[in-house]
Amino acid sequence: MNPRALRDFRRPRLWLGLWCLAIAAVVVASLMPPPEMSVPRGFDKIEHLLGYLLLAAGAVLLFARANTQLKAGLGLVALGIALEFAQAGLTQTRTADPADALANASGVALGLLLTFSPFARGLQWLDARLP
Repeated sequence: MNPRALRDFRRPRLWLGLWCLAIAAVVVASLMPPPEMSVPRGFDKIEHLLGYLLLAAGAVLLFARANTQLKAGLGLVALGIALEFAQAGLTQTRTADPADALANASGVALGLLLTFSPFARGLQWLDARLP
């Protein structure tokens, strides 16, 4: 990856590493057996939307250019779709659900909207103030 793709950080590897760790956590959580708990019907769609919203917002916070943010967002949408196929083909405890992929994509779209906000530079602000 081109280091200039990232915003100007004092700790670029830390922030990029944390974002990659969050993506890895989503992958692992998507392929693990679901937890034994009762949630309202459809609540998992909110979890999907919020999870991918946060990942896409992370891309906006990390990457300086809108086209790089969009590429990251498209990668996240592709990941969400691939994980649905993986759940169907690689696990015994999960099933593919197109509504989950749609919730993921919707979360990505909402997260990418952060680029039009002053909060898009929030991670730079934090990075500059940490000791």
